Amino acid sequence: MTETTHSALQYCPDLFAYQRRFSREITVGNLTFGRNNPVRIQSMITSDTRDTVSCVKEILELVEAGCELVRITAQTSKYAENLENIVREVRAAGCNVPFVADIHFKPDAALEAAKWVEKIRINPGNYVDKKKFEIREYSDDQYEDELVRIREKFTPLVKLCKEKNRAMRIGTNHGSLSDRIMNRYGDTPLGMVESALEFARIARDNDYHNFLFSMKASNPKVMIEAYRLLVARLYAEGSDWNYPIHLGVTEAGDGEDGRIKSAIGIGSLLADGVGDTIRVSLTEDAVREIPVAMALVDNVADSHLPHDPQNQQQGTLSYDPFSYNRRSSKEVTINGHKLGAANTVRVFTSQEKYDALSHKLDKLGDFQPEIVIEKSGVVEVDPEDNASIAQINAQSVPQLVTIRDGHPMAVIHAYRLLACKLDAHHPILLKDTFHPSTDENKAFQDILLTAARNLGSLLCDGIGDAIIIQGEQAPGQSLRLSYNILQAAGTRIFKTDYVACPSCGRTLFNLQETTQKIREATGHLKGVRIAVMGCIVNGPGEMADADFGYVGGAPNKINLYVNKTPVKFNIPEAEAVDQLIDLIKEHDKWIDAPTLVAEV
Repeated sequence: MTETTHSALQYCPDLFAYQRRFSREITVGNLTFGRNNPVRIQSMITSDTRDTVSCVKEILELVEAGCELVRITAQTSKYAENLENIVREVRAAGCNVPFVADIHFKPDAALEAAKWVEKIRINPGNYVDKKKFEIREYSDDQYEDELVRIREKFTPLVKLCKEKNRAMRIGTNHGSLSDRIMNRYGDTPLGMVESALEFARIARDNDYHNFLFSMKASNPKVMIEAYRLLVARLYAEGSDWNYPIHLGVTEAGDGEDGRIKSAIGIGSLLADGVGDTIRVSLTEDAVREIPVAMALVDNVADSHLPHDPQNQQQGTLSYDPFSYNRRSSKEVTINGHKLGAANTVRVFTSQEKYDALSHKLDKLGDFQPEIVIEKSGVVEVDPEDNASIAQINAQSVPQLVTIRDGHPMAVIHAYRLLACKLDAHHPILLKDTFHPSTDENKAFQDILLTAARNLGSLLCDGIGDAIIIQGEQAPGQSLRLSYNILQAAGTRIFKTDYVACPSCGRTLFNLQETTQKIREATGHLKGVRIAVMGCIVNGPGEMADADFGYVGGAPNKINLYVNKTPVKFNIPEAEAVDQLIDLIKEHDKWIDAPTLVAEV
């Protein structure tokens, strides 16, 4: 898709004030999605679908925690058959939560599952489409022949769902685009969108509309761009294409990193009014996803003004919402650190926090305070004050600029407005909040979600040359959060980067334990990206950006990858971490771990 085409698209009615996207309402069992319904919270169980007792126990625990929709994998029709027993036992326990069957590769499994559950999730990248990682050119006739074949295989499921009043999620994953899509559109957000729209057209041709979309990726930039492009394309298709949207960052990982990555991807879209249901995918027990998802929805609901009283929709947007380019600025040097232009995004702190840490800087490791804001010479402005911004624009010498504390606009909208009005050669300092924290008891999760959403969203749009965390009072913790947000946004890689999928019923080894073992063995390899995948469904695709991959190939057997290429097969799980280390060494990416671990 050309830049000219992009410029004609719009995914958000107002990029400077909040307005929720209007979507049609769909029904999943006893639950409605879209329109004026609240953003629904969902998760996925990790138990083997054939184990009825374990599945029922996990489902009831999820519902008790606040989960409104439960997904269960159905790898084959045999697995799907047991959904009857699971649903029966859950209903017997007095629980009416609707279920989603997660389908990959197997149309017969989808047809069986639709007999028992209220919703079917299909992945256009591998549902009857070919995925053999072949490179070939498709002529227009060959491409059309493939679409005819897909229509023949997909239509029976559409008709069955319509007959039984089942819902459907047409869920594209960046990691599992078909060869046909890959060869025509590449491994791109555009390919993700086109893949989903092909299946949606088949549904609509059968007058079936009880479905929603998702565009999931492990890279927040890719995920955000794909969802924006999808919504823009739906607007362009017409008002009756206003289907609800499911949001998620797949393979987000665990701990603080997983929460930050989820907040960047999901939070930035919710802040723009996009999203009717979400799942936070963590490599942890599924029940731990629910409070994070609930907090993320509540957090976003309180993060914006309901309208734009000053009618600030003026000027030219400083970025393309559908493809990443860093905002151009000129270089300045502050406290010996270069920022702006092509320099890395710098980490600021306050004088008070710096003084509290100054006696132990050598123990902070990578989490160093680089610039003190009070000594930086930064100019604070009101982005609605055109006169003050015009004065700065009149200067030929680049000036670091930020927004004054106490400003009433939402952070994302305020910095978008500033970037519109401020000449590009002036670098920008981003703040996570305009209201520095004075509450020592404020929940760290809320601080993290707010900071990750606000800073991460702007960084993914190329805005920002430095950041400062003001919502967290603890000096060391605020610095750690700053660097982890930069890492998750792909802005400044300072440590090993992990792509780790959440456990599900397809997983062929203990993901949580294995991910922890790999972290312990490789956590000192700065800049190396390692993917830990429970099965083959998304593995090779989500490893497109990874240096090495650790993928379940069979029960208790591991395949190792270099980028997207499998190089070692069926390694016993007990030996696999050691062989991963050997593989990293073979490719000259290994260094020995330091003898002392830095403290924060």
